[in-house]
Amino acid sequence: MSDGPGGGFAAGGSANRGGALLVIGDVVTDVVARYRTPLAHGTDTAAEIRTLPGGAGANAACWAARTGCADVRLLARVGTDAHGWHEERLRQAGVRAHLVVDDRAPTATVICLVDASAERTLLTDSGASLCLSPADWSPSLLDGVARLHLSGYLFFSDASRRLAVSALRSARERGVPVSVDPASAGFLKELGTDRFLAAVEGVETLLPNADEAELLTGLTDTADAAAELSRRVPVAVVTLGARGALVAEAGAVRARVPPVPARAVDSTGAGDAFTGAFLAARLAGADAVAAAVEGCRAGARAVTVTGGRPDVT
Repeated sequence: MSDGPGGGFAAGGSANRGGALLVIGDVVTDVVARYRTPLAHGTDTAAEIRTLPGGAGANAACWAARTGCADVRLLARVGTDAHGWHEERLRQAGVRAHLVVDDRAPTATVICLVDASAERTLLTDSGASLCLSPADWSPSLLDGVARLHLSGYLFFSDASRRLAVSALRSARERGVPVSVDPASAGFLKELGTDRFLAAVEGVETLLPNADEAELLTGLTDTADAAAELSRRVPVAVVTLGARGALVAEAGAVRARVPPVPARAVDSTGAGDAFTGAFLAARLAGADAVAAAVEGCRAGARAVTVTGGRPDVT
């Protein structure tokens, strides 16, 4: 949809018991290549290759819808090249998407190289996703919203960072809690941790992985990093991949949530699945620990499928 700020959410969809979840983030075309032998430099390596919808923000929204949130909304920017395809896939997943169409930048594309251990390496062309700007935001987008989630990728360009800060400010004025997934240790290094932490001041929940938590705090022990982050924000939830998650509040680790066993084929989007399920549970009234348990369950389901979204077939 190319309508202006505030459009796209006025009708349709049933109300979640705790209100709607609004996610602002990225919609991405993922090219996922699963290979089983070491990459052969300068020649061919056999792989299974699929083109799938993705993006940290969009993935989290889809997993929130899959795990029980009845009203999930997404604000994102895409190019003209794949607008219709992405809009339809989000609709099938139960997400009410407001996709701002950019006629100059293409839809973001990520090449996901997934090795035999299911670990992924990403080559990222952010395209239109980081072209979101304050002009795409209106406080009216928060009407009916009980939680706002910001994809950390928004903070890695000037325009989308200004939008994120504006949305955070609007949410705080309305008393809407805000969560942020820092998204990328590599991009965090480029931006600078001090700039990122300043930009997310006032959020209720940070959802980093272990690498991001350690980078943000300068601490090498993940539990210490989680505790330190919870001195900056009310809730810090650190995902540990196959080791579960840590929940920290008020400067101390409150719980170590065990992992859910799974046979992993692709780790792409596992953290997004955790985020989506965690937020759906919080909207349903769960505390942070119980929500993290749901997040671990969703993350375990996510690694058993190729790509970052739940299967809608």
